[in-house]
Amino acid sequence: MRGLEGLGALWETMRSILPLTVILALFQIVVLRKPIDNTKEFAIGFLLSVFGLHFFLKGVSMSLLPLGDSVGKNLVVLERKWVIVVIAFIIGYFGTLVEPALKALALEVEEISVGAIPHKVLIHTVAIGFGLGMGIGILKILNDISYIKIIVPLFIIIIVLIFLAPEEFVSIAMDSASATTGPVNIPLNMALAIGLTKIIDTADPLLSGFGIVGLTSIGAVISVLTLGILTKI
Repeated sequence: MRGLEGLGALWETMRSILPLTVILALFQIVVLRKPIDNTKEFAIGFLLSVFGLHFFLKGVSMSLLPLGDSVGKNLVVLERKWVIVVIAFIIGYFGTLVEPALKALALEVEEISVGAIPHKVLIHTVAIGFGLGMGIGILKILNDISYIKIIVPLFIIIIVLIFLAPEEFVSIAMDSASATTGPVNIPLNMALAIGLTKIIDTADPLLSGFGIVGLTSIGAVISVLTLGILTKI
């Protein structure tokens, strides 16, 4: 039975990748009238992507999600709220460092800027902003603060920074925020936030457990814009 369940889960993963692959292949062959280079390598790559995504999702559901939920539930044993916020910052920071999409973006930025914006500097800057957003989100849950009271001031800060930062950093900041919401951060941070709201009596998991990913993205935007201002100075 377990074998059949495993094959079923693998087939579901393949079904999610197959339509996109077929559409791209048909577009390449029928519309563009170009052959697929190295068909054998393409087929092997497709199978690797299916197995890779399948095992990654399985691993996340077995490790990061339950661990994040458990950490969130047990954070309340710490009496000082600032310690919980610092821990949330550290988790957000290191979680961002392993995001593959952010690494790809940072390498592209370094290449296009001819080394003017080193990829490591951009990655750590985004990680700091993400961690700050994570800390703000956890502080909001702990103190039952309305999203309006947090988001409006943060948006005002972003608007001011946009006028002060170099134009190229504005675009990089927006893409960096999207790159942080990847397969590592989203399950880990949501599990952490929801686990915390399950324990706090004044918090509703449905109202307070979600939205923290948006705050982390806002933090990433602010940190990259700040980097642009510092490089300008």
